[in-house]
Amino acid sequence: MTAIKYELIKTCQQTGARVGKIHTPHGTVDTPMFMPVGTLATVKTMSPEELHEIGAGIILSNTYHLWLRPGYDIVEEAGGLHTFMNWSNPILTDSGGFQVFSLSDLREIEEEGVHFRNHLNGDKLFLSPELSVKIQNALGADIIMAFDECPPYPATYHYMKESVERTSRWAERCLQAHENVEKQSLFGIVQGGEFNDLRKQSAKELVSLDFPGYAIGGLSVGEPKLVMNRVLEETTPFLPATKPRYLMGVGSPDSLIDGVIRGIDMFDCVLPTRIARNGTCMTSEGRLTIRNAKYARDFRPIDEQCDCRVCQTYTRAYIRHLIKANETFGFRLTTYHNLYFLLNLMKQVREAIMHDNLLSFKEEFFECYGFNRPNAKNF
Repeated sequence: MTAIKYELIKTCQQTGARVGKIHTPHGTVDTPMFMPVGTLATVKTMSPEELHEIGAGIILSNTYHLWLRPGYDIVEEAGGLHTFMNWSNPILTDSGGFQVFSLSDLREIEEEGVHFRNHLNGDKLFLSPELSVKIQNALGADIIMAFDECPPYPATYHYMKESVERTSRWAERCLQAHENVEKQSLFGIVQGGEFNDLRKQSAKELVSLDFPGYAIGGLSVGEPKLVMNRVLEETTPFLPATKPRYLMGVGSPDSLIDGVIRGIDMFDCVLPTRIARNGTCMTSEGRLTIRNAKYARDFRPIDEQCDCRVCQTYTRAYIRHLIKANETFGFRLTTYHNLYFLLNLMKQVREAIMHDNLLSFKEEFFECYGFNRPNAKNF
C-alpha cells in the first residue's frame, strides 16, 4: 500500500515522452509537471491563492530549512505543512541532503550520517537518514525523499562509487525509518554523476527496494547540457515505467522539454523565482531583462503572447520602474509571470504529447525562444 499512484495516460509516438497523473492524498496532478519551490513553506512573494490561480498542482518545501526554522515540531503541532501554510494541494519535501552538502563548508560524512554546521549561526548539527525521514514524517508532505549524498561535480570515479553505495545503504535505512506509509510516499534518489555504469548500479539497487517513485539527483550542478541529456537517456530505462520519475533541480525551459523527451515526469527549480527577483523574465521570444533602459518607455506587456494576469494588466515600463525602485510588488509581478510561463509550458508539452508531436513542438519552441541562436542563454 502506497500513498500515491501513477497512472499512464499517453505515450508520444514521436519521442516516447509520456503524459500521466499522480494521485496523492491531497489531489491529483498532471504530468509531466513543474513544481514551484517553497523552501520555507512559502514560494517567495507568492500567496497560496496565487499559486492556485496559475495552476500549480504541487509545490516543494525544504526539510533542512524547516528543521532550522521554525522547527519541525512547530509545523507538526500546527497540523502539518498543508495546514501551516494554507495549501490544500500536494506537497513534496526534499531530504535536506543537498543543502547539507551545498551550504556548509565544514562537514564530515560518516556511515551514520553527516556532521556539519548550521549555515545561519554556525551551530554543530548532525543529519542522518533516520532523522531526515522523521522530520519529513512530521512535516506531512505527500511525497518525501530519501536522504542521499550529493557529490560535487566533477568527482572522481572512486569517490562517486563509494558515494553511490553509501546512498543505497542510506536509502534502505530511510525505508526502515518511514512510519507514515499510507499517507506519505518515499522516493529513492539515483546518483552516480556522469558515470553511466554507476547510474545503472544506483538505479538497479534502488529499484530492488521497490520505492513508490524515483528521482534522478546530481544533475544541473555544472555539467554541460549534453552530459545531462546523455545521463538521462542512459538512466531512465532502468527505472520502472509504472512509477513517477523526478529530475531534481532543473527548471530552464530547454531542459524541461529535453527531460520530458527522455522520460521525466516531475521537475523543480528555484530558477524562475530567483531570476524574477533580478528582473529577468521568461517570454515566448526568449529571455527579457526588464531592468534594461530600453524598456523605460515600453508600454507593452512582458510577453504579448502570454495571457497571465500580469501580462493582461501591467506594462514593461511600470514593472521596470518597480524593479529599479526595489519595490516588492515588482518582484511579485515578475515571479507570478515566470511561474505561469513554466506551468503553461508544461501544459503545452502535455498537449503536444497527446497529439504525438512533441519533437515538432520542441523545434518550434527552441526557434522562438532563441535556443538555436549562437551563444544562446540557458533561460
